[in-house]
Amino acid sequence: MSDRPVEQELREFWEAGARAVNDALDALIPPGKGAGRLHEAMRYSLFAGGKRLRPLLAMAACEGAGGSLREALPAACALELVHTYSLIHDDLPAMDDDDYRRGRPTNHRVFGEAMAVLAGDALLTLAFGVLAKAPLPPTTRIRLVEELAEASGKEGMVGGQVLDIEATGAEGPPDPELLRDLHRKKTGALIIASLRMGGLCAGADESLLDRLSAYGQAVGLAYQIVDDLLDVGGDAGRIGKAVGRDAALNKLTWPGVYGVDRSREDVRRLTKEAIAHLHGFPGDTRHLADLARYLADRDW
Repeated sequence: MSDRPVEQELREFWEAGARAVNDALDALIPPGKGAGRLHEAMRYSLFAGGKRLRPLLAMAACEGAGGSLREALPAACALELVHTYSLIHDDLPAMDDDDYRRGRPTNHRVFGEAMAVLAGDALLTLAFGVLAKAPLPPTTRIRLVEELAEASGKEGMVGGQVLDIEATGAEGPPDPELLRDLHRKKTGALIIASLRMGGLCAGADESLLDRLSAYGQAVGLAYQIVDDLLDVGGDAGRIGKAVGRDAALNKLTWPGVYGVDRSREDVRRLTKEAIAHLHGFPGDTRHLADLARYLADRDW
């Protein structure tokens, strides 16, 4: 085990992984004159300064399952394409109606609503094309497509967005069970899929995939609780979008149901639970453990 500080280890891993993903995405949707307005809109959001968290989780999971960052690259790119499409659509006036994302105007504010919808559609479909062409065994490619489709569809991210829309502004006392289901689908599903897809790229068996899911369930919920907390007391400059919108729109959030102190305690508890699931993996799980701790303390 290296004796370098955890912060340096994680930073180097993050930078190397993000650079590999960015290079691969740049090759998929290359810049250039004459590429067209749709192409420009896709790149505008894809290269808007995203942290590449889901790709990094896939790469770290592949590492933990005994594989390498390079083996997980197609899955990592597909995950970022889907995540970016979801942000473009979430920002639309018919959804969250946000003017800023990552510190600059949202896609529809620059390219118009119709082009933003189509840019999101193009990113989503490209993601599955990337997986179909991945240099992996056919059975693995099929599993990857299945994981991403389920996590991003009606039982996952899209279903969670529906719950969020329906819960926003609802009258009566908040429903804790609905809140958990909302967070599990809207945010947690794609995070869990990131980990499982990374594991699949390394040939993980079902037992190991289940443990990656357990880690992802804890990390995903902690991540969303931190998101909710940042909307209460975060710095808009660091987050890259307006804060205080959840309360203004009467959204269903963790602090709104349980309060700020309980929310912070839940983040600490879930982070410990996530790390506990990493014992006995065949590969190196240091980056998974470091990511769990870092995400619990983030200010973005």
